[in-house]
Amino acid sequence: MMAVSLKRKALIAVCGAGAAVAIAYGVLRSVAAPDVIPPAAYTLLNGTPTHTAQLSGRVVLVNFWATSCAVCLQEMPDLVATHARFKARGFEALAIAMAYDPPINVVRYAETNALPFQVAIDHDGSLAERFGKVAATPTSMLINQQGEIVERHVGRLDFAALNASIERLLTQR
Repeated sequence: MMAVSLKRKALIAVCGAGAAVAIAYGVLRSVAAPDVIPPAAYTLLNGTPTHTAQLSGRVVLVNFWATSCAVCLQEMPDLVATHARFKARGFEALAIAMAYDPPINVVRYAETNALPFQVAIDHDGSLAERFGKVAATPTSMLINQQGEIVERHVGRLDFAALNASIERLLTQR
C-alpha cells in the first residue's frame, strides 16, 4: 500500500513539474520572442503592390474577413469608425479577404461601402498561412509600432476594448 502511495506522489510531482515547465516556457516565449507581423507582399484592390514592412511604425489592425461572413459584415462599420477615429494619429487597418471569397464580391463590398482603409484579397491563402494559419473569420490582430502582434481575436471584436488598446498603443512610443 505504501509503495502505491509513493508511486502516486512521484507521478503527481513529475506531472506538476512538467506543467510548471510548460507554463514557464509559454511565459518566457511570449516575453522573449513576441509574435511579429510576418514579412508579406500583397496587392491592394486598387492594384497597388505593397508589403507589410510599409506598416512599420504604425499601430495596425489586420482583419481577416469574408463577404460570406455575417459577423464580419456586422463589424465592418465599427472598423470604419475606428479607422476614422485614429487614422490621423498613426493607426492603419488592413482588411484581408479570405482566399475562398470571390474577388468580385470583395470589390463590390469595398466600393459600395467606401471602405477607407487598405483592402487586399488573399488569393492563394498564403497571407492567412503567414499570419498564424488563420482559418476562421473574422480573425483580427492588433500590432504595435514595433511590429509585434499584441492582441489576437477570433470572432466579433469588442470595439470599446479595441479602441482602448489602440489608444494605449498610440500613446506609447
